[in-house]
This record gives sequence, structure tokens and C-alpha cells, in this order.
Amino acid sequence: MAWSPPPPRPGHPYFMYESIYAQPGAIRLVLRGNAEILKVAAQHLKTVDRVFLSGIGTSWHACLVGELLLSRVGRLGHSVRAFHSFEFKNYWPDPDPKTGVIVVSHRGTKRFSLEALQKAKAGGGIGIAITGRGSGEGLKIADYVLTTVEQENSAAHTISYTTVLSLLAALAAEVGGDEAVRQALEAIPDQMALLLGQESWEELAARFSDRGRYYFVGGGPNTATAYEAALKMNEANYATTVGMNCEQVLHGPWAAMEASDMVFVIAPPGPSYERCVALARAAGEIGAPVVGIVQEGDAELSALCAHTVTLPPLPELLTPILAVVPLQLFTYHLALQRGTNPDTMRAEQAAHGRARAGFTL
Repeated sequence: MAWSPPPPRPGHPYFMYESIYAQPGAIRLVLRGNAEILKVAAQHLKTVDRVFLSGIGTSWHACLVGELLLSRVGRLGHSVRAFHSFEFKNYWPDPDPKTGVIVVSHRGTKRFSLEALQKAKAGGGIGIAITGRGSGEGLKIADYVLTTVEQENSAAHTISYTTVLSLLAALAAEVGGDEAVRQALEAIPDQMALLLGQESWEELAARFSDRGRYYFVGGGPNTATAYEAALKMNEANYATTVGMNCEQVLHGPWAAMEASDMVFVIAPPGPSYERCVALARAAGEIGAPVVGIVQEGDAELSALCAHTVTLPPLPELLTPILAVVPLQLFTYHLALQRGTNPDTMRAEQAAHGRARAGFTL
């Protein structure tokens, strides 16, 4: 089944905007609607020797967060590994019956995600799919299917990402019996609703609309947040972006930074905080403005920033669910500033339409 997008909207509000603002309610409903199957799937994951997560694009970014959630919150330690579906299918050995594989694919139509699940099932292991409602039939071979939301009308997936992160966090809490994480997760929809109304996103995008490149930097679970933000920018407003781990940037890429660039640093409290501070100082010396996504009450990093967005206190491994939201909003409003349609991934432009027609996913 191939996904057919609806006719594009000619102006604001685009589909992406509506998806961003629907996230708090969607997370609440998705957690409630999957509560029973989460418990059963978690019990089966406890019986395997290793757990692999597999996805592509935004789904791969979710898998990277899920890897840490299952390792730490789920108490599975080093037996968890996140793979890009193409790499898992083509380069890694076949899994055995003592392996559980979680495949994330919102549309359920991507070739290599489907083949990753087929590979898991062929090896005799447990297969879990996390997908959107109305997704492709291929994922139904999974032993358990966790469902998120209806298929997004925008090609720049937002609500799909945060609902998958929430399900992975809930699954990890079930596997590890972590009641504190369960309670923190229940508070996130209300916290996200407050965050959505916290800033004048239009003004922030207008202020930094003329940057040459946009760096998105984070560590630990927010390495994936940096990757995801850079991807959304590419998809929605076609900006030149860099999404990287904070330590990796300090080992060379910072040398390409110019005063005409902009740096987003995703730095809630945690082991990567000080390295994010070091990068913010370096950007300041170069003259590139820094926007920090920090916890309420932050002082050290905030003092180095041209602007800060604050998150409520919550466990670091859950912060990607909230930290990505201001980056989604900046991406969307920068698209408005640049006159791009954030929903279409440039399909309406002749050259890019021909380019997209030249390959299959």
C-alpha cells in the first residue's frame, strides 16, 4: 500500500502546524490505548537475550532514544542495540530465536523496515511493530503491534515521532518496572501543552531567518533530538543543517562554524551538559548566536545564549519528547519566513519532483 498525500495547502496553517499542536492529546490517547499490549509485549521482551530496534529517518532517531530507554529504564543493559533498517537488513547477521526486534515505521510501507521485520521473524525471534493507524499490511506479521496516530498529512513527521518516543518510554518502564518513569511520562502531555504556548515562535524564526547554516547539537538521548531537528529543517524549509553529538562537534566540525551560522544546543541536566557548555562558549568566540534548550532555572549555559527555551524538570531520558517540540516550531515558522511549504518535501517543484520519482523507498 502506497501512501497518497492529500492536496497541499496553499498557506498557513499547514498540516505540519496542526500535527505539532495535536501532540499533547495524542500522547495521552496513545499511552492509554496501548496500555494492555504494552504489558504483554514487555513480559515477552524479558524472555529474550537481546533486543534490537530498527527504523529509518525519523523512526531511526526514535530507535536511538529507545535504545537508551530500554538499556537504562528497562534495565536491559548492553543487550540493546538500535540499527538503521537498511544496515540491519543488509550488513548484520540474522537474529536468532532469543532476539526481540522492535521495528518502527509510521507508514509501514518502507522496504527495508519491512524486510528488517521479516528478517527478525525468519530467525524465530519476537517481532514488535510500532506504527501509525492505517499503515501498510506488511507489519502485521509482528507478534505485537503498537499503534500511534492516523497517517500524517505532512511529509515532515512530528506527532508520529513524539508518540513513538512515548510508547518506547512506556515499554521500557514496563520492562524495567520503573514506576517513577511511568509517573513522569503521565505528566508530559500537560507539560508539552504549556511548552507549546511558551514562546513567540514567529518572532524567534524571524530573528534568525538569515543564518547560513543551522547547527543542532545534543548528547546522550538528545543526540537523536539534534538529528531529528536537522532532518525536519531539511524537509520543511530546505535549510543547510548539521545535526550532531556534542562531543563529536568538539572533535573537529566546530572549525567549519562561521559567525553567520546559528547553533541550537539541547542541554538539560545530564552527563553531556558540560560539553554543550563548552560548545556554546566556542560558538560565542566565533560569533555564532546560540539558542539553548535548557531546564528551568538553568544559569551557566543560559548566560552564553542569545535566547533560551526552558523545559520543566524531568528525567533526562524522557527529555527528547519535550525538547524536540520547540525545534519543530522553529522549523515550521522558518518555513513560513522562507516561503516554503513544510508539508510537501518539495514535490511540487519540477526538478525535485523528478528527483523523487527516480528512486523508491
